[in-house]
Amino acid sequence: MTTMPRTAALPSSSLRVFDLSLGQMLWSRRTVFMSLVVGGPVMMALLVAIVDAAGVGGVEINGVRLNGSAVFGMMIWIFYLRFTVPVLAVFYGTSLIADEVEDKTITYLFTRPIPRAAVLIGKYLAYLACTTMVVLPSVMLVYFLIVPRGGSLAETFPSLVIDLGILFLGLAVYGAMFAAVGAWLKRPVLTGLLYVFGWEPVILVLPGYLKKLTVAHYLQSLVPHAMPADNSAVAILTTLFRETPPVPVALAALSAMLAVFLWLATRAVERREYVLDQ
Repeated sequence: MTTMPRTAALPSSSLRVFDLSLGQMLWSRRTVFMSLVVGGPVMMALLVAIVDAAGVGGVEINGVRLNGSAVFGMMIWIFYLRFTVPVLAVFYGTSLIADEVEDKTITYLFTRPIPRAAVLIGKYLAYLACTTMVVLPSVMLVYFLIVPRGGSLAETFPSLVIDLGILFLGLAVYGAMFAAVGAWLKRPVLTGLLYVFGWEPVILVLPGYLKKLTVAHYLQSLVPHAMPADNSAVAILTTLFRETPPVPVALAALSAMLAVFLWLATRAVERREYVLDQ
């Protein structure tokens, strides 16, 4: 009499999938794309440092010259939180399951004696590790290129740690969201790009409570608290986005979004029948 193989536990199975997927992600074509995306802010920071060293001038807004901390804070918001983090989450998060379907390897994964949810969770953890290992060093390079001009590294380092935490949280929540999109929809990349460049930018500037349904609404409330309170960058951000929730509310909302999106993604993987095109 034959016996069915026992299904491994979810945590151990997820770690096995994570170990297998991390190497594949790090050496994939998407990592080249990701390096180009995060290289943009570094090149801009290098240009600002060269211009400042040459004594040509500095970054000014409304006639006010911004110090290094203010410029770095604005780059965190504009280049990383509003572009790099969501874009990378779209291209990585939506591919966690969609790539396996496109390559017709999803059935091989599901025939292994591991829970289906472990495939999604393990690949999601690999995405989070891969993007973190590329994005955070980029932020560090920008920090050391920008902040020393008119700023103190010792005074601003705690803000840098908070910035890194915000970016990690953004990668986690956006990644979970687009992992769910990729697990449920057939054209997830298009849906993700429409959300990032269509829905969020429009909703954030409109009055009303619909902005509370966006990830950026809660992330933006954490940004001013990650920058020195005495520079003009805070005033600029609070002028553009006046209605920001308190930090505890934002953290609770982002944590809830992370849990709900991951639950939706794993539920889709567990229940959906993946029919492969011949």
